[in-house]
Amino acid sequence: MQGYKIVANNGTYKIKTSLKGKAILTIPQLNKGTAFSLEERKYLSLLGKLPVQVETLEEQVSRCYLQFTRFEDPFKKNVFLNSLLNYNQTLFYALVVENLVEMLPYIYTPAVGSAVEEFSHEFRQPRGLYISETNIDDVDEILDNRTNSDIKVIVVTDGEGVLGIGDQGLGGSDIPVAKLMVYTACAGINPNNTLPIFLDVGTNNESLLADPMYIGLRQKRLVGERYNIFIAKFINAIINKFPGVLLHWEDFSRDKACYNLELYRNKILSFNDDIQGTGVIAAAAIMSIVDINKSTLEQQKIVIFGAGAAGTGIAQQLFQVMLLSGIDFHKAKSLFWLIDKDGLIHEGSNNLTKLQKFYARESSELSSWQESNDKLSLLNVIKNVKPSILIGTSGVRGVFNKEVVATMKQAVELPCIMPLSNPTSHVEVTPNDLIKWTDGKVLIATGSPFSDVYYNNSTYKISQCNNALAFPGIGLGAMLIKATKITDNMLYEASVAISKFKRSDNDEYLLLPMIADSQNLSKAVAIAVAKQAIIDAVATVNMSDAEINDELAKIHWDPEYLSYDLD
Repeated sequence: MQGYKIVANNGTYKIKTSLKGKAILTIPQLNKGTAFSLEERKYLSLLGKLPVQVETLEEQVSRCYLQFTRFEDPFKKNVFLNSLLNYNQTLFYALVVENLVEMLPYIYTPAVGSAVEEFSHEFRQPRGLYISETNIDDVDEILDNRTNSDIKVIVVTDGEGVLGIGDQGLGGSDIPVAKLMVYTACAGINPNNTLPIFLDVGTNNESLLADPMYIGLRQKRLVGERYNIFIAKFINAIINKFPGVLLHWEDFSRDKACYNLELYRNKILSFNDDIQGTGVIAAAAIMSIVDINKSTLEQQKIVIFGAGAAGTGIAQQLFQVMLLSGIDFHKAKSLFWLIDKDGLIHEGSNNLTKLQKFYARESSELSSWQESNDKLSLLNVIKNVKPSILIGTSGVRGVFNKEVVATMKQAVELPCIMPLSNPTSHVEVTPNDLIKWTDGKVLIATGSPFSDVYYNNSTYKISQCNNALAFPGIGLGAMLIKATKITDNMLYEASVAISKFKRSDNDEYLLLPMIADSQNLSKAVAIAVAKQAIIDAVATVNMSDAEINDELAKIHWDPEYLSYDLD
């Protein structure tokens, strides 16, 4: 950042800056508000610009928590927290880390969905960088205009496949900001080493294009070669400007997400959370299911309703897990049934992606299935396949209805149903209904957070299949070891680490760790990922187990105020 730097002297870090007065208070990385000491206030020309009381960070956190609790609407809580981040970065993270379980839903899913939809109407302050077709040839200058100087993690989106709400144009720029909040809050990654980027390539959302308040590029989305050239220019600039940076792709459309990841994962350290992160956390849940049921992976039958980037990503990650566990290639492939908007994907289906074609069922095996139209519906698939696991990534609210669940329960004693769509308004079924319809004999993992369910004098904790349990640790491990690539083996070890992390002793049906454990969990995942990177020869530094632990402790960022260098 121009105007300041962090200097170290005998292990003590201080801020050195030439900025004075009001400028200090307007920069969230520098602002300490009422916590500026009297000496700092005099040196920085802040005397008289703040109330006389000098407060501690803890006192400021207490006040901000009281302010937070006065808001009842989730969207207003999200606005408050983002405004605090734009005012005082350290205070924001101190508040969130101290109240992580309570506040994560408001900085991340599901509340961020409302923030995305209302972005242009509620726009207050830009954050990160915005790169469009109109300025892509100035991309080097744009990157030089960033606030933070030392960038190690970038989250980028083009806003076409946001959560379960689709093309949100410029509103999607809230997603990289939220993801980077999670990297810091859950894995201790220094926020001064992060950069959110939005690629504004237009929107096909007619309501946005017709909205006079919309502040994004007013044109239809780039497609084909124009889009590919745009992305190539962006990637080349990132590689040249930030060698070794982790590029986290988020909320691209199904086709573009798969294409970009496949094209660039060997050229830049790449991670796609919709494909790989969702797959990792789902695989961890499946490993837990096998453990709870005392069964094997080979005995599972998995139906995935919603075959977009998330659904095919889950299938691919589970498929890799099965191969690594020793299951035959063809047998592993045969355990998946994917359903898209046109019904079960089979070899006669049209307009399939490469991954969808891979999982397409042979028409011959479907010849005895009866259906009144050309589609092979979810219910029909459930009746014929009798799956042990049903995963929802469709964004279709209520599609796992009572008949679907009852049909599945008839064939499987303890079915696993995972409605993973975000936000909550798009969930395929609620945990409350699942428990009621199955008399509590069901394994559940959801994409959005849900409260405990009370049924028949019993309390059921609901596992959240939240990518926040996976991607912060994966990114941390890759950064720690300076990996050149995130391999399938590294993702597999992340799933194993999550599934083995201590779950609640009081709930035999709990599939995943709780959000409260996310910091310790991220460390465990990072260690597993780093060790596997060394084995896979994609690490550019070699560390012993002890060195990995020492380095993790060394780079962990805690929200604490630094003193200013007054010399």
